Amino acid sequence: MNSPLRRSTLTIVLCFIVALIEGFDLQAAGTAAAGLRQTFALDPKMMGWVFSAGIIGLLPGAFFGGWIADRIGRKKILVSAVLLFGVFSLSTAYVESFSGLLLVRFMTGLGLGAALPNLIALCAEAASERHRGLAISVMYAGVPLGGALAAVVAMFTSEHWQTTFIIGGLVPLLVAPLMILLLPESSAFKQQTSADSVRHSSATALFGEGRARTTLALWLGYFFTLTVMYMLLNWLPSLLIGQGFSKPQAGMVQMLFNIGGALGSLLGGLLLDRCNGIKVVLFVYSGLLAALAGVGRSVSYRWPLQGLRPGCLSSPRSWCCMRWPRRPTRPRYAPPVWVLQ
Repeated sequence: MNSPLRRSTLTIVLCFIVALIEGFDLQAAGTAAAGLRQTFALDPKMMGWVFSAGIIGLLPGAFFGGWIADRIGRKKILVSAVLLFGVFSLSTAYVESFSGLLLVRFMTGLGLGAALPNLIALCAEAASERHRGLAISVMYAGVPLGGALAAVVAMFTSEHWQTTFIIGGLVPLLVAPLMILLLPESSAFKQQTSADSVRHSSATALFGEGRARTTLALWLGYFFTLTVMYMLLNWLPSLLIGQGFSKPQAGMVQMLFNIGGALGSLLGGLLLDRCNGIKVVLFVYSGLLAALAGVGRSVSYRWPLQGLRPGCLSSPRSWCCMRWPRRPTRPRYAPPVWVLQ
């Protein structure tokens, strides 16, 4: 495994697997919403708190996970994050109170948040400049594919919502030892920590060398993109069931949404490696607006393929991250951390 190409390939493959698990756990609460609501007698406001608890956990998780990783290593933090969200996702299946449910969802979000910037950084540092966009898009395709798997599991276990969280907890706990054995630490990180005495501040990485306008634009666009995406991921199954769709039908729409997201992520990586990035993003956001308008007008199950359209165009989340690897290695956590939140 000494070949740089083999090391890079192994890093990207393992990061893809973690992203797959991450996507599964990110959407577990949304796909299991009907069961959670019935078991804990939750009204819509309480359901909103359940969804929000995980999202709120993402912020400190991403910040501290990235910040600490730049000091002790990305591999250590990524493995710890996988163990953290694995334990608390599994705990979700056995919690017995609403307050306990909020706690385990927050802790799950903490682990998920800590994993995200390190997945991006490891893939960015493993890939060559020429293929960096594609490498990150391949890794990020695992997130919606994991969400699609969560939807499939929910379709076949609709009466046993705990199964989704048991799977979402056990799999990362099984994968973590493989990561300890096989995942290489970032070579760029090791070179930076051992040979480079110049420490770049996070502010310089974000705003230096004429990057201020780009950074602010990405923050703004990404904030609103993630707002829409998290609303769809968490509320789409419940809203569809409320409109009269059956649970399998709602699961099918959710699955198509995520498959579309994976295809969009791959397409976005290819386009960004070959075309002008600004034009690509403008094109995608135009399509996203049209797709969301179409979903809003969907009133029957003959429209489940509408779930594919916004999913295909939801990939700005990964496209924004593709621009960050040009920053210095030391503070690289800062751009994905702030963009992700």
